[in-house]
Amino acid sequence: MKILKGIQKVPGGLMVVPLLLGATINTFFPDALMIGGFTTALFKNSASALIALFLLCNGAQIDVKQAGSSLAKGVGLTLVKFILGAGLGWAVGKVWGINGVLGLSPIAVIAAVTNSNGGLYAALAGQYGDASDVGAISILSINDGPFLTMIALGAAGLASIPFMSLVACIVPILIGFILGNADEDMKEFLAKGTVLCIPFFAFPLGAALNFGQIITAGVPGIILGLVSTVITGFGGFFVMKLLKAKNPAVGAAIGTTAGNAVATPEAVAAVDPSLAVVAAAATVQVAAAIIVTAICCPLLVSYLDKKVNGTSRKNKEA
Repeated sequence: MKILKGIQKVPGGLMVVPLLLGATINTFFPDALMIGGFTTALFKNSASALIALFLLCNGAQIDVKQAGSSLAKGVGLTLVKFILGAGLGWAVGKVWGINGVLGLSPIAVIAAVTNSNGGLYAALAGQYGDASDVGAISILSINDGPFLTMIALGAAGLASIPFMSLVACIVPILIGFILGNADEDMKEFLAKGTVLCIPFFAFPLGAALNFGQIITAGVPGIILGLVSTVITGFGGFFVMKLLKAKNPAVGAAIGTTAGNAVATPEAVAAVDPSLAVVAAAATVQVAAAIIVTAICCPLLVSYLDKKVNGTSRKNKEA
């Protein structure tokens, strides 16, 4: 049986498939995962611990030695992703309040738009760019997880985020960063966790949802994904042009929402309980955005590359 390959054929499959499986069981057999013991511990209550481990493993992949062109590109792309996502979320919250507009709350907008899929960026940068473009991922990794989202929500006045909560979120990343840069073998060892943890924290996140919520979030989730791809994709493209990058189309590769972003609404709600009322809907909206951006972002990068270079990258000589 080709279970893993089948899952990987689905955009964001390692995140989306377990999440939907957890939601299915919770919808039709809500007591099945509440029998106690290891079953409940792993499949119902493990999300927070596994997300923390995931952040630590990702932190270990951030290379302190990256500098020069990669550093400039990474900083520029990270900043534009953050500014556009935080600004859009702030505007939604300022005009329509915490419940948002078109079913999209500020927490959903900020969680999805400030976060990017590092793996997809690296793949697109490798196809359409050069080594310095790929190297920017070391800085872009900063926008993984809830840390920048919490900063954005706090700065926008949409949530009350205690300073120590921000510290608590970054500690696993910092520990991973230290371990990964102190020992190359440790970095390689922890790299496995950047993928392995995803389905295991996705399932308990899904086990807190039901299909009624997912169906309700469908259209807003699609809108959220399109917004993330178009606004931040073009934002990244123009940043790379300002930096006079050889392959500016690569900048559009930040127009994604990473699988781990689906954990952000619940993580933020755990810090500020007043956001719990919108966290569940935001979670499934972000899950939908993951799929939409995984499909649309590569198309946008390919389109911009053809516009800039006048031909398909596949037909170009090395």
